[in-house]
Amino acid sequence: LTLAAVLPQRNLTYPWAWPRVGPAVRLAAAAVNSRRDLLPDFTLGWVFGNSEDRHGVCSEMAAPLVAVDLRLAHHPAAFLGPGCVYSAAPVARFTSHWQLPLVTAGAEAHGFDDKSEEFGLTTRAGPSHRKLGELGVQLHRRFNWTRRALLVYWDERVDDRPYYFAAEGLYVQLPTLRNLTVMDVVFRHGGNFSFIIQEIKAKGR
Repeated sequence: LTLAAVLPQRNLTYPWAWPRVGPAVRLAAAAVNSRRDLLPDFTLGWVFGNSEDRHGVCSEMAAPLVAVDLRLAHHPAAFLGPGCVYSAAPVARFTSHWQLPLVTAGAEAHGFDDKSEEFGLTTRAGPSHRKLGELGVQLHRRFNWTRRALLVYWDERVDDRPYYFAAEGLYVQLPTLRNLTVMDVVFRHGGNFSFIIQEIKAKGR
C-alpha cells in the first residue's frame, strides 16, 4: 500500500516542505506497519515527488506532472500534498478523476470548499480561508459593523498569492451579512501609497 507525497523538496519557507513533513511520514508508516491489526496483509510505504520548479518555488506545472508519473509508476492508494494553492488544484483534479483521496496541510483557498465535483476527495488538515471569512462575519455581527467593509491587501501575482486568497475568504463570506457593502484595495511593491490612503478614506467609511 503506497502513499505518494508531492511536496517541495528543499524550500523550507513552506510549512509543508519535505524536510519538515518527511520525518513524520516515515514515523507514521513505521507506526502503522508495527501494528498488524491496523492494515492486516498490507505494508504501508511511500514515494516522493518534488513539486518545486528550478527556482525552488511551488510549481503548477511540475506538481501535476510529478503526480501523473507517481500514479503510473507506483499506483498509490492516496496522495499527500501539494500544499500550495496553484500546485494543489491540478493535482486534486487528477486525484478526483482517479478516485483517490488527497490530504494536504495547505490548499487554503475558498475554491477548495467545493466538494461537489473536482475537490470532492480533497481533505485539508490545516486552516482554510473560508474559516477566516466566517470569523470576519462573526466580528461584524459582534460589533454591529453593518454598512461597509474594506479589504486592503498586498498582491504581487507571483508564487502562491497568499494575501489574495486570504482576502478572498473574507470577500466571499462578508456579503452573507445583509446590506453590507464589501470593497477592496490592492497594493503592490512600488505602489502609490498616497492613492491607497485616499482610497481607504473614500471607501472605508
